Amino acid sequence: MRAKTLMVMGTASDVGKSVVVTALCRAFALAGVRVAPFKSQNMSNNAAVCPGGGEIGRAQAVQAEACGLEPSVDMNPVLLKPESESGCQVVIRGRPRFHMKAHEHERYRAEAWPEIVRSYKVLAENFDLIVIEGAGGAAEINLRHRDVVNWTIAELTDSPVLLIGDIDKGGVFASLVGTVELLAPAERQRIKGFLINKFRGDQTLLDPGLRFLEARTGIPVLGVLPYQKSLGIPQEDSAILDGLAVRGQPKAITIGVIRLPRISNYTDFEPLENEADVAVHYLSDPLTTPNIDVLILPGTKNTVADLRWLREAGWEDFLVRHRRGGGWVVGVCGGYQMLGRRIVDNDRIESDRPETVALGLLEIETIFQHEKITERVGGVHLLTGLPVSGYEIHAGRVTGVTASGAVFRIVERDGVSADEFDGAHSEDGQIIGTSIHGLFDGAAFRRNFIDAVRESKGLAALGLSVSDDLDANRRSAFDRVADLLEEHVNMSRVAALAGVDWKRSAATTPNTSKVR
Repeated sequence: MRAKTLMVMGTASDVGKSVVVTALCRAFALAGVRVAPFKSQNMSNNAAVCPGGGEIGRAQAVQAEACGLEPSVDMNPVLLKPESESGCQVVIRGRPRFHMKAHEHERYRAEAWPEIVRSYKVLAENFDLIVIEGAGGAAEINLRHRDVVNWTIAELTDSPVLLIGDIDKGGVFASLVGTVELLAPAERQRIKGFLINKFRGDQTLLDPGLRFLEARTGIPVLGVLPYQKSLGIPQEDSAILDGLAVRGQPKAITIGVIRLPRISNYTDFEPLENEADVAVHYLSDPLTTPNIDVLILPGTKNTVADLRWLREAGWEDFLVRHRRGGGWVVGVCGGYQMLGRRIVDNDRIESDRPETVALGLLEIETIFQHEKITERVGGVHLLTGLPVSGYEIHAGRVTGVTASGAVFRIVERDGVSADEFDGAHSEDGQIIGTSIHGLFDGAAFRRNFIDAVRESKGLAALGLSVSDDLDANRRSAFDRVADLLEEHVNMSRVAALAGVDWKRSAATTPNTSKVR
């Protein structure tokens, strides 16, 4: 295993580990280093599909893109997809392996650890630097004996560690010092620097605290990153939605996304958030919902359980009123399945009910099967002929799709020619369902959809603009976070810790491939 390593851990979840790893990946790639990301175990329902199938955490796919790479199952060999408060689906090297309850750790470790080691070795043999992301907090002392993502990985890879604290939440000095104090001596020695994230204000006011932190722990502060309202890169999981209940000022088009308890792949709708004439709201309570033009039912890890919640919360009645007022409805994957007539799960793959009556807004049915589909797809929008692309992740097979009622024609699956229909729509075309995630990434289809909503309201269509190239926008966002890192972090010292040369070249640009 010849690669150098650098590991990023945090004092807690949601302190910015994924973003910092993304920024490090981009910065090192721009410096000409052959770099790849690695996270041994991720817990998220926000997944991406790799070439040839296989799902990994969305964050690692984004980090791969920042490196100029296609995503690989080796970058995130274990993905835990929560299904309930005490259980999850275990995805190993891109494929569902089994369903795990909280007490089944021994079986999990026996199956997961060899694959984690195998995946790391594959990366280490093919890259010069691996930037490793930890999970949760670095001092989860109650979980240390079963760890496969933090200190066990640091030991396996012999990695120096950067520890991140989030000052925006308050208590950053206590969390950093407390984390260090709770570590074993060998673990403490691996921490080579602190990063403080999400700082607002005059840093000179912070300096006394930084000096105390260094004197107390003997660990240098290598940077203080400023708070950024919007980074322009997909976030790891739905924790970020806590701050996105309402987005900005009223716009011409208002879209509401139901925040299902087990929402998955909410990043499907981030491209809509970036449209100048669109406001996106993530909604939990129909009673406090503003006037909206489009209601989106997103993907979910458990369609039946979230459909039950949707009804109990009053969203079914809201849907009726929304449609009566001429509103649009979009269902993606699990949300699409909810819009049909019924959901059949005779083998209890996802729920304890063999059959569930769905919302009845589309003439389709869903039948769950054991084999999960994880594929990249390409096709055309039948109404306009516009190209579309994305990926599918689902165990439910949708039946009842007809040529006259379909929304898309699939022409390619994982690089292999196909000829099949996907999706369904209502007679007026304002209820749309599809199994394709990432659909709105395509600028032409996204803008066509928004303009169709505009025209239904009597507004003029706007068409595409020069800022609609999502790939270019994403590359610019990666460059911005790398620039931010260089401006506020001592990258020469960070590179020295990683054992690589640091020489950023403005002319060096990773050959970034499109990552779904």
